[in-house]
Amino acid sequence: MAVQTRALVSVKWLADAIKSNGIGRNLRVLDTSWYLPKLLRNAKRDFKQTHIPGALFFDIDHCSDRNTPLDHMLPPVRRLTEYVGELGIGNDTHVVVYDASEHGVFSAPRVWWMFRVFGHSSISVLDGGLKKWLSEGNPVTNMKANVEPTEFRATLDRSSVKTYEDMLKNVDTKEFQVVDARPAGRFRGIDPEPRDNTEPGHIPGSFSMPFTSFLAPSGELLPPEDLKEMFARAGVDLSRPICVTCGSAVTACHVALAAHQCGHPGVSVYDGAWSEWYARASPENVISEGMGKHR
Repeated sequence: MAVQTRALVSVKWLADAIKSNGIGRNLRVLDTSWYLPKLLRNAKRDFKQTHIPGALFFDIDHCSDRNTPLDHMLPPVRRLTEYVGELGIGNDTHVVVYDASEHGVFSAPRVWWMFRVFGHSSISVLDGGLKKWLSEGNPVTNMKANVEPTEFRATLDRSSVKTYEDMLKNVDTKEFQVVDARPAGRFRGIDPEPRDNTEPGHIPGSFSMPFTSFLAPSGELLPPEDLKEMFARAGVDLSRPICVTCGSAVTACHVALAAHQCGHPGVSVYDGAWSEWYARASPENVISEGMGKHR
């Protein structure tokens, strides 16, 4: 069985762990970089050129449900177990995830949450990501790591994944708080969405907490006491259930990670996110200071 590990590990911790024991069955490092398509940045190609020595690439788009038009929705259990097993990760492997974003951390919390929702708690985010790794003078490589596939077993915690129907019902019942991690302009409806045929705005009653607000200039997550103040200022009660969302349920997981660091027992994620909500919601359920949604 995997042991409970801390959600964040420092660059020094990872560098020391690699020097002491190396990367292998007990420790796997995954580059989980993903970028919005309009940035025209190829994460896999960048990885091949520059990555932490021994790291493997985790493709969010590939390890997903291929039977939906929505981006990188959670994969079926079988697809996840096969994909993760091919990376040499077993149920007792400590997995450390990072990405190469200019923010320091962008997509890695999504994979952290994915592993946890499939029952693997021995998963950590590299605090500050590749940005912090490089700033502290640690080495990178373009060498491909060889890995021996192994067996990985998983069980999906469905209560941690919200559907459109769950979100629609919650507009009236308010059983859980909804926190949106997109930039404030997109939440308000005054800045454009990065996806075609989608206008900005937000789900009725949701709170705005842009993912970048959780990060220090170094790319590291702010300390828990600062995070708790941020939730309080945003009007979010950490003693109550929380569901997080964004454009396609990637940066939403920053909120999940921050809440975890504050002692929250675990937030749920609206996997379809704004992409699905805007496509399916009636106009009155698209709250916007801009164009909104017309019938």
